Amino acid sequence: MIVRKTTTRLADGRELIYFDDSEPYVSGGATRRLDDPRPLPDRFADVVGEDGVARPVTAPQMRYDVLTGEWIPMATHRMNRTFLPPADANPFAPARPGAAYQDGEIPDTDYDVVVFENRFPSLVAVPGVEDEVAYLDGEELWPVRPAAGRTEVICFSPDPTGSLAGVGTRRMRTVIEAWADRTAALAALPGVEQVFCFENRGKEIGVTLHHPHGQIYAYPYLTPRTATMLRHAAAHRRRTGRNLLRDVLDAELRSGRRVVAESEHWVAYVPAAARWPVEAHLAPRRDVPDLPALDDAERADLAGIYLRLLQGGDRFFVVPPGEEDSGGPIHLPYIAAWHQAPVREGREDLRLHLQLFSILRAPGKLKYLAGSESGMGAWISDSTPERIADRLREVVPAVAAEPVGTRA
Repeated sequence: MIVRKTTTRLADGRELIYFDDSEPYVSGGATRRLDDPRPLPDRFADVVGEDGVARPVTAPQMRYDVLTGEWIPMATHRMNRTFLPPADANPFAPARPGAAYQDGEIPDTDYDVVVFENRFPSLVAVPGVEDEVAYLDGEELWPVRPAAGRTEVICFSPDPTGSLAGVGTRRMRTVIEAWADRTAALAALPGVEQVFCFENRGKEIGVTLHHPHGQIYAYPYLTPRTATMLRHAAAHRRRTGRNLLRDVLDAELRSGRRVVAESEHWVAYVPAAARWPVEAHLAPRRDVPDLPALDDAERADLAGIYLRLLQGGDRFFVVPPGEEDSGGPIHLPYIAAWHQAPVREGREDLRLHLQLFSILRAPGKLKYLAGSESGMGAWISDSTPERIADRLREVVPAVAAEPVGTRA
């Protein structure tokens, strides 16, 4: 599939990239708007304080938790980020044709898929700030470092009322191309250890904007879940000489009890120890470390089965009898998380897979992380993986539904 990539800079210096699959843009017959006329200051310019003195911009910091071995970024500026704005102030919507330029992030009046650096990043490398370890209050127990990574936003559609599940296989393939492109580019940045593509969907998850979008994080450290999987995968390889995630997929296929969908190159299944009320993993049949390693056939096949899984999730629960629209589907609040091998460490032990999960345990009822989960990290499941798999097999369509009468 041919996708045209066009890069520009926003008014404050952040990078923005259009990924086009439609004409006349994909062939180069036309180009998206590249200038950003907003009067934004350079994001790394000196900041003038209340005393009138200009000082260098402060880099976000992260602190090391010696009790858990985790780095914790301190992104205090995100307290002031955009929160559930009205429709006429949606910063991810295309610019309105003929209207005065609003404070939106996308300069053009339309787009297919677009990626840009987050205006309120939790991780950012500030020019001139070295990635060096210091110690809070001079105590060696409390290492601190700049949170020198990068965070990007990916908008899946120009339609603020749409969803990724409804974009169609062609546009989904463009999203996959964008994920793979950004994973490769961010992995090449100095100091980046891991790239994470994900989507939060639904107010129950805590989204601050309903526009269909996801995020891409480039971490300057290994995240706790990845570090844990690496330890177990390395131990499994020492014992057996095999890849743990390969063995998991093969075991699920042999059992078949929790497999919910298959295609030529992909398998969707509910893991044997699923912890969320709705959870499924999607894994390639071939051993690949990350999204850039997928070939064309695997990417094309992924577009269809990914949409099938999302569309099945939106049918998992129905409105209870007696309520308005009873029997109708409930749009599932979910997190879709791509687990990829780290940039350097353990690439032979970790294998690409998607984890799709929801905190909705029944219509109108959420799975709260209470004392055992939050305090001790000791999970208690409200369902069984087999029950989840049975329901997903009922609702995941055999073929992805395509949009009707849309540009996608």
